[in-house]
Amino acid sequence: MMYFIVTFVVMLVVIAIMAIGVIFGRRAIKGSCGGGMSKAECVCVEKCDKRKKMEAEAHLTQG
Repeated sequence: MMYFIVTFVVMLVVIAIMAIGVIFGRRAIKGSCGGGMSKAECVCVEKCDKRKKMEAEAHLTQG
């Protein structure tokens, strides 16, 4: 039980440190540019090859 408590506390500390870093850094947490279930806007500065290919295929099917 002690290992569980120590692990839980360590994970909470890590999450808190990451949250503070995001708050003070004012930068969005970035995911990958390609794929995903949603059509959310990519936050990457330069789109990756997978994202470019996906957008090109979507453009061809639309028009």
